[in-house]
Parts: sequence; structure tokens; C-alpha cells
Amino acid sequence: MNDSPDTQARLRTLILLRRVRDRMDREYAQPLDVEALARGVHMSAGHLSREFRTAYGESPYAYLMTRRIERAMALLRRGDLSVTDVCFAVGCSSLGTFSSRFAELIGVPPSTYRQEVASATSGIPSCVVKQVTRPVRNREARVAAADLA
Repeated sequence: MNDSPDTQARLRTLILLRRVRDRMDREYAQPLDVEALARGVHMSAGHLSREFRTAYGESPYAYLMTRRIERAMALLRRGDLSVTDVCFAVGCSSLGTFSSRFAELIGVPPSTYRQEVASATSGIPSCVVKQVTRPVRNREARVAAADLA
């Protein structure tokens, strides 16, 4: 195994990036920004963004929004919250940004998703629905309610 200083530094960076990703997974509903995430691992915001993109293939913001949209999808499937309530429950502070990102990633606005997917997934175990409807970056606008039926 190569224990060079470069390899050790890269492994330390990967450990810190995993901490950032775990924090986003855990605290997705909190007001998180790249500066705060970077401070938590003693990096600059620019360095964190570059290293995160290299390691995970997307920016920290894109990763966080995907987690928020994933949680929003589950809340919308339940059907007991309005789109506005879901938006704020998952940590988004702007309904317009939330709706735009949701539509970009999922292919339909959150209100349409709520109406169409709720009926298309009724009777299917929630663990299966979660796997089938999970948002995947770089697949924007391909998933539609018709694909789920």
C-alpha cells in the first residue's frame, strides 16, 4: 500500500468530505451553506467545493438540494402537507427555488408530483416507492409519474 504524504493527505481530505456529506444527509432541513460546511472541516469554501465535486461528481449545493428534494418527494407522497409546507420542512427558504429545482430534477412541479404519484403509488410498500422514485442527479426531467405506473 502506498503511504506517501500525497496519499495520506488525499485520505484525510476524503474523510473530511465524508463528514460534510454526512452532515448534509443529517441536517438537510437546517440552513446550510458552503461557508458553514467548510468552516466545520477547516477548509475554505472554494476548496471544499472543488474537492467535493472531484470526489462526488457534483457541488455541495447540488448534493444538498438532491437530499432535500428526495425528502420532499416522500412528504408529498403522504399527501397531508401543502407544497409550501413541504418546501419549508425540507429546509428550503424560497418556494420558487424549491419548485424550480424540484421540476428540474424530477420532471414535474411538486404540485403535479403530489397529485399524480400519490395515486400511481397507492398500495405499493413505501420502501419500494422510495427506491423507485429516488432522485438521481444528471437524470433531470426523465422521471415522470407515468414511468412509475
